[in-house]
Amino acid sequence: MQAEHGAARSVHVVDDEAMVRRSLTLLLQAAGIEARSYGSGEDFLRAAENGLPFGCVLLDIRMPGMDGLAVLRAMAARGLQLPVVVVTAHGDVPLAVEAMKAGACDFIEKPYAGATILRAVEAALGRGDEALERAREATEAAARLATLTPRETEVLQGLVAGRQNKVIALDLGLSPRTVEIHRANVMAKLRAGSLSEAVRIALAAGLPPAPPAARRGG
Repeated sequence: MQAEHGAARSVHVVDDEAMVRRSLTLLLQAAGIEARSYGSGEDFLRAAENGLPFGCVLLDIRMPGMDGLAVLRAMAARGLQLPVVVVTAHGDVPLAVEAMKAGACDFIEKPYAGATILRAVEAALGRGDEALERAREATEAAARLATLTPRETEVLQGLVAGRQNKVIALDLGLSPRTVEIHRANVMAKLRAGSLSEAVRIALAAGLPPAPPAARRGG
């Protein structure tokens, strides 16, 4: 289940030590950041089942029961797309590297300064904002792509492949003039002011590649 894509951003503090959760929550709230805390990886994942405000996760790597690595893997399996900053004990760099391989965007070693936590959180929230923007762009691009007819989609595939109108016409068995008309319709429906913008929209929407160009004898 994905996090809710709203305007609010939260930091989800996952740590088995109550004092750590409290100090991190107070630190974040003093910086004007909403913070929610969870005493175990299991608690965090249960909360995620009902949807979480978008933001980032401060995740302790060493916890009884489900440790941080297991939480990261469970997040990936469930499609829970939140940037994660892993908190590790001194000397746990190999574990931190494993965490980054599992999807964490950063790690912090204990003991840490409050300023270090806040910098890492701001960077992670920035990554989250970028991911949200990419998701919004992909959704909008897919909606525009859905307005194209099958033939217009084929013309767009040819354009994305870098083919000229006359080549697309030959591949599709159309006249160059007909391809020009379809191309104009594609640009209008995608609300693209240039070919490069049309290509960007097509790529954002995950447009499948065009079939190979037709073989032409010489």
